[in-house]
Amino acid sequence: MSPERSSLSRSPAHTRELGRLLGELLQGGDVLALTGPLGAGKTCFVQGLAEGLRIDPRAPVTSPTFGIVAEYPGRVWLRHADFYRVESYARLLDAGFDDLCDASGVLVVEWPERFPEVFPAERLEIRIEPGSEPGERLLRLAARGERAGKLKGELEARWP
Repeated sequence: MSPERSSLSRSPAHTRELGRLLGELLQGGDVLALTGPLGAGKTCFVQGLAEGLRIDPRAPVTSPTFGIVAEYPGRVWLRHADFYRVESYARLLDAGFDDLCDASGVLVVEWPERFPEVFPAERLEIRIEPGSEPGERLLRLAARGERAGKLKGELEARWP
């Protein structure tokens, strides 16, 4: 596993740009586990991912808190899940979560710590935390597996 990478985002626009850079690198089958407190900027980051995946800019990318999963067609499908209000693993299965990890799309999950057992060993973990100044965010990336390590390395080469 490659070491963790940290970067400071100075604004929501910068957080979104970091998401866009990563989105341009993602391939079908990639899995991202996105953690951080409420209001940290996870959805803002996912909006950037959507740009990088060439999701229609008219599609409103919002957190699917009440629907568990939102799907957006693009270069590959973006499947954006939110486990914040999910009460049980059975509810995830009822919602069809086990069908979302395939080569036709990218899976991004907010609040993955609620059900860590559902994730493949191969994933990129991203933690977003508030910084010391208003609007600042600290993003920490950790790769789990070979593909995630390659993805992280490619992103670091482009990271501002």
